[in-house]
Amino acid sequence: MKISTKTINIVLFVAIASAVILRIVNLASREFWYDEVLSLLLSTGQKAQYQTPKDVPVILANYTRLLSLPVENSFSDILVTFEKFLKGLVAEPHPFLFFLEQHFWLRLWGNSEAAMRSIIVLFSLGSMGCAYGLGRRLLGFQGGLLFAALLGLNPYYLFHSLNVRMYGSVVFWVLLSSWSLLELISLNTSETQNNTSKLSKFFWIILLIVSVASGFMTFYYFAIFFLVFAVLVLYLDRRRWWQYALYLISSIIITTPWLWWGTRQQLRNADLGRFSNKGGFLTAMVRHLQEFFDVLGIHLVVGDWSSILPNFIITIVGFLVCLGLVYCSWNLYKKNQIELLTIGLLLGIFPLLLMLMIDIITGKFTLAFGFGRSVIFVLPGCLLLLVIWIEKAGIKFKNIAILSILLLYLGINLADFSLRSRQMFHRVADIINEQPDTPTLIIMNSQAWGHVLRLAYYLPTTSPISLLAQKPDNLSPILAKNLSKNSEQYQRILWLDSQRPVWGKPSTEEEKKSSYNDFR
Repeated sequence: MKISTKTINIVLFVAIASAVILRIVNLASREFWYDEVLSLLLSTGQKAQYQTPKDVPVILANYTRLLSLPVENSFSDILVTFEKFLKGLVAEPHPFLFFLEQHFWLRLWGNSEAAMRSIIVLFSLGSMGCAYGLGRRLLGFQGGLLFAALLGLNPYYLFHSLNVRMYGSVVFWVLLSSWSLLELISLNTSETQNNTSKLSKFFWIILLIVSVASGFMTFYYFAIFFLVFAVLVLYLDRRRWWQYALYLISSIIITTPWLWWGTRQQLRNADLGRFSNKGGFLTAMVRHLQEFFDVLGIHLVVGDWSSILPNFIITIVGFLVCLGLVYCSWNLYKKNQIELLTIGLLLGIFPLLLMLMIDIITGKFTLAFGFGRSVIFVLPGCLLLLVIWIEKAGIKFKNIAILSILLLYLGINLADFSLRSRQMFHRVADIINEQPDTPTLIIMNSQAWGHVLRLAYYLPTTSPISLLAQKPDNLSPILAKNLSKNSEQYQRILWLDSQRPVWGKPSTEEEKKSSYNDFR
């Protein structure tokens, strides 16, 4: 059965609408996970007030107040909060822009899940718009729609579109800067130059400078795109390379104040040793290759299912995806689509290979860190390469291929959001609320602040709740010591056992049998 172009365009519009709806309905469908609640703490400007739990129980409500803006009675109080907010960022490995956006968004809409995530959703919708603009510039109307639809329904990007971290917004800056650069190159190489084109050129110059500066101030690894854009310029418009160099230098100049004050302190606080190679050369090369495959598999197919799937499945999927991209590239080469192929490779595979090369040279493993989120900026380019192949390789079953990929993505997303409930702390809150006035001691085998703060966020502040949080190896003796002194103080004791204590080894099997297992 032949599917008409008009029908497939309607399908693409429906796919884009579905991507928007999935984001809206799932704004608050899941609890904050570990890093999201850390973003909230940083955004309130109260990070300095956080103290790691000691070897005696602490009132949980003392942590809850850290997740809201402090009481401010005057403009000077607001300035004090903002100063503390900036000082709290210099111990973080990421630049300030994302947290600055969250800080002001928090002031406007509060600290609910939906409010905190809504700005990230807006960035993701902007990313879909940029994907359409970039795709249309290179491939025409349907190419733009297809690129926007694939990005919107991509399981990995959907997860990060509902994640209070900087990864969703960095994709927006990657797409906007790439689109701006290609529009500028197109205007510069055009034979017709009039007042309208000059005004348009000025617009794209400003957009390029601002988007590159914003990308760099959102995620330091965005710096890799300075090299990507340099190669792209030399390939497409070598004669005017110095103009583009001035634009990129201007974007760096904008970031100078933070580079001078914040980045220097961040480098002093950096803990890069955790990514170091602790094996032999052959073992390291195998792991580098595996991480390369894992990133491709997670980004283009698996999405957030990577957090529960066995590693070997992710690697196999990634290997198959890699073979598919090689086939697409070879197919485009044979069809003489060299320029489009080069653009797709430069925006997707090239930065991924650069990051892999940096890892190999420095002896570190950052490529697949956090299920590939450290290199999320390669996702748009990889999807663009797939779109270019569908649109320009002249495949026989083009529309069937489009429908198949969209249905695959939609199925993965629907299964993810319908089959994987993430309401662990709500269940604990329900237990508390059955007898809200009962003095309760919560025992947890982790001192990680993400775990502590999630408890503080979701448990009722009106109930008398104390928390004893310790590393797994220390928990039993410290618990025995406290209960021997205050055995009658707590009428209810809840044991929370984290499968990923972060700052300690897993607990014993005996402990796990009587615990609530914490999974993202």
